[in-house]
Amino acid sequence: MYLLVYDRQNQSETAQASIAQGWGGAQVIAGPVLVIPYSKQTTETVTENGKQTSKTSTSWHEMTLSPDRTVVKTDLKPDLRHRSIYDVVVFEARNHGGARFSLPVDLQRFGVAPEALALDRAQIRFGISDARGLFGSPPAVAINGRAVSLQPGNGMRETGGSGFYAWFDAGKLREHPLGVTFDYAVRGNGSLALVPNGGDTAWQVVSPWPNPSYQGGFLPVRKAPVARGFDATWRVGNLALGSALVAFDQAGGGSSEAVDGDNGKRPNVAADQHQARVDLLTPVDLYSQVNRSVKYGFLFIGFTFLAFLMFDVIGGVRVSAIEYGLVGSGLVLFFVMLLAFAEVIGFAPAYGVAGGAIVSLLTAYSAAVLGSWRRSLFIGALIAALYGVLYVLLSLEDMSLLVGSVMLFVALAAVMYLTRGIDWGAKPEPREAEA
Repeated sequence: MYLLVYDRQNQSETAQASIAQGWGGAQVIAGPVLVIPYSKQTTETVTENGKQTSKTSTSWHEMTLSPDRTVVKTDLKPDLRHRSIYDVVVFEARNHGGARFSLPVDLQRFGVAPEALALDRAQIRFGISDARGLFGSPPAVAINGRAVSLQPGNGMRETGGSGFYAWFDAGKLREHPLGVTFDYAVRGNGSLALVPNGGDTAWQVVSPWPNPSYQGGFLPVRKAPVARGFDATWRVGNLALGSALVAFDQAGGGSSEAVDGDNGKRPNVAADQHQARVDLLTPVDLYSQVNRSVKYGFLFIGFTFLAFLMFDVIGGVRVSAIEYGLVGSGLVLFFVMLLAFAEVIGFAPAYGVAGGAIVSLLTAYSAAVLGSWRRSLFIGALIAALYGVLYVLLSLEDMSLLVGSVMLFVALAAVMYLTRGIDWGAKPEPREAEA
């Protein structure tokens, strides 16, 4: 039964991936960051024709500058897409905000002279994990109020190099900070994450989706349910990130050498620990509910067989092994029907349909096996009560173990009481020979 649930769940995930194809995957956004080329001269002594001479060479590197402060607001509009019996949550996220950049006053401490910076060849970079999700109007980026022309690619390491960028002259950065504003929309499915960078990052997400799940290395400092949705805000500083605002020798948007205190290396931690993420959960995960109900299947089989055994031992009604097997097959069939109907009409209605069908079937069959409708109605009431208790257990979540253990204790006590006068070691009386 577990394998059946697992197989159907895999089919559901495959169908969901097919539905979401073209919308973009689980999206991760990052940036902006400012990338500035700088020259570095190195002198080495070489021997030529027996004489030592000094040669000076110039090499170019990149300095990545994170903003002093970044403010991002995301309007997240989810949509539940359907195909056949499967559903998937996709979304459109409009991200708009601003950032402020300034050169470190102690830049020379990092071994880079201010005059070595090629500010006229600066780049502003944004990262998006799945650039296919960019839709609608082209992204709009303005620096000090002046719009810049954007190019694809050259994203950031945290998004796999995917994203967009723009060349511009950052010469005014020597005198005063640069202000950057941006506005772009992305499509995706399942989850949206932001990789914070800069001295202070503030991210606000507003959405009508009623079932958010906050994941990643940073949780919201404020989260409030609003009318039919949520409003959450994250605040992350570079001290919490464990990285400085300046990094050198970056390749593809990532930093191979980040200046961080005196050790010069960025700590190696999992990528999701540097993210603030919100997942859009589906209201009901029917496969997890069916899987949990299967775990309580032994209660149905055990209690029902116990009832038949009591009629057999106490009531003198002989129940054969074949009849036990048929009753057990009916109890197992309940879970198959529950899974099949739940994929079409939902878990709660499917539970009622499957439970009603099996209770009716086993009640009618018990009347023939036990030779009495009175006894069969007891069996039917017992099974119906078990289904009711199971539904309560599935609804309780955290208290299910406590309620289940108490129920087992009561059942065991009842069996001990009812069988207290039975001599289990007595030899059966021999039957009289037929004439």
